[in-house]
Amino acid sequence: MKTLTGLAIGALGALTVTFGTAPGAGAQDFDWPRLMVIATPGTSTGSFASTNGWAPVLQKETGTTVRVVPEDSELKRYLRLTDDKNVAVASISAAEMRFQLQGIGAYASAKPGAMRLLWHHNDTPWGYVVAGNSKIQSMDDLKAGGVRISQSVASPAMTLSVKTSLPAYLGMSPEEAEKMFEYVPASSYGASCRAVTEGKADIAYCAPISSVLSEMEGSPGGIRWIDMPVSNKEGWEGYLASRPMLAPGPITLGVETARGVGGLTSNFVYTVSADADEDFAYNMAKWLDQSYDNYKSSHALAARMSRELFRSYLNVTPLPVHEGVVRYLREAGVWTDEDDVWNAEAVALMDRWVAAREAAFAEAREKGVKIDAQNPDFLAIVETHTAGLPQFRSRL
Repeated sequence: MKTLTGLAIGALGALTVTFGTAPGAGAQDFDWPRLMVIATPGTSTGSFASTNGWAPVLQKETGTTVRVVPEDSELKRYLRLTDDKNVAVASISAAEMRFQLQGIGAYASAKPGAMRLLWHHNDTPWGYVVAGNSKIQSMDDLKAGGVRISQSVASPAMTLSVKTSLPAYLGMSPEEAEKMFEYVPASSYGASCRAVTEGKADIAYCAPISSVLSEMEGSPGGIRWIDMPVSNKEGWEGYLASRPMLAPGPITLGVETARGVGGLTSNFVYTVSADADEDFAYNMAKWLDQSYDNYKSSHALAARMSRELFRSYLNVTPLPVHEGVVRYLREAGVWTDEDDVWNAEAVALMDRWVAAREAAFAEAREKGVKIDAQNPDFLAIVETHTAGLPQFRSRL
């Protein structure tokens, strides 16, 4: 059997899901590995459930034994893919991937490792919602001030979205927004969204796929979503400064009132190590595309793995695509010479970050400085090596 970078056949823990061996008709001319390990977030997540939806189909059609390993620790999942290399494929949010590549927070002391996109996994759309009878018709209406904005205090990311990102979209600083708006604290995500239909707030940041939005849509008076068109480049430049991996675009998923309205999307992707075998990446991409009709109904999120959705994500992602995947997409007629340009830039940026952080690790060892994300002396060394490097950020 072909040996793959990132493949492991060791003990994998009691929660690993392994499917029964089933020699497949879809192996064709590629020698699929005897065992393929795919790591996802924990057992309660949609990522784990949806991967368990399509993995048995892959096994049946190719004959490879697939093990889906739930790993709650984002740090451990990252290191298993890039350093330990006992995982062939990992599911991860694009936002988390930025933290890993740039060594943000707890990742500062994690060994740098380059990754590549294999395929699109799933997406969660977000937008700003008001009551059906609200006087707010557009984002420009917020600039008049006196608006009550719901704030989910339980979520730092949602707080950032309403107190920093939204004001930046409007051309305001957080300090100016504090003077112009009233932030209405809510104890949970659900309470934050419901504040709009309950009359406690004028606007809220919500995901149209969540059940609470279906409830709100059916309430007396209903709801409306405020359009954030992709054409507003200046506004999105401001918004993405604080939420750089979100992807602007029309909402295509969730409650009817949100469909077609300009919003933003948080994406999960399947990744491989940068040095993963090219033929493996090529054949995985080929299978994920050509067998889509065979697995798309296995889980609601599996339906978000179409070639069309992946292609749409490629129009905005700053993350590099594996060369094997590029080869398949070019053969399929959906990869262009223009794609080669941005992908080469993405590869170069990732290489610069990995090289800079590796240099910081080397200097710390040479000087006897403890490599620890909590050590200010180590962080100062990292800063000297990474200062001025461009950030990973969605392309507009």
